[in-house]
Amino acid sequence: MQKYASVVLHICYRLLLIICLALILFLAGGTIYGLIFRKSKPLYTIPAAPASPLGQEPPVKGEGIFTGIGRLRVVTGDTPPVTVVISVAFPYNPQDGPFTEELAVKVPSFRAVVSEYFKAHTAEELRVMKDSVIEAELLVRYNRLLRLGTIETLYFNDLMFID
Repeated sequence: MQKYASVVLHICYRLLLIICLALILFLAGGTIYGLIFRKSKPLYTIPAAPASPLGQEPPVKGEGIFTGIGRLRVVTGDTPPVTVVISVAFPYNPQDGPFTEELAVKVPSFRAVVSEYFKAHTAEELRVMKDSVIEAELLVRYNRLLRLGTIETLYFNDLMFID
């Protein structure tokens, strides 16, 4: 009986050894294949810009529109709060690699600035203000965050109040 148990253990040991070696070969082969045939992709891509909003000059050649902030749903300081849907965009030079990277890194901060700004005002105050006043205030706040460049113009693709 002891000899039978010894044979079974020996067979199990060999099977586990074969399975481990097969896994190691599979992982090593996949890693080598991935290193040889991989296609490098950028870590962050800035979404394509929509057509220029009405009343805005199209960007000059070599300039892009940064729309990476996306469409935001923020609330006002009212009780109960009013929801505001807003999309912020601005021209920038996509050939300026460091500034483009800084913009990509600052997207969460840009979103927080918009949220804080709208929470500090009531819906009535915001409706009375011209879009250009809100754009100018957000532009100042955005530029305070930036170190490698500045934003010259800011505009909204959307600004809707949802009561």
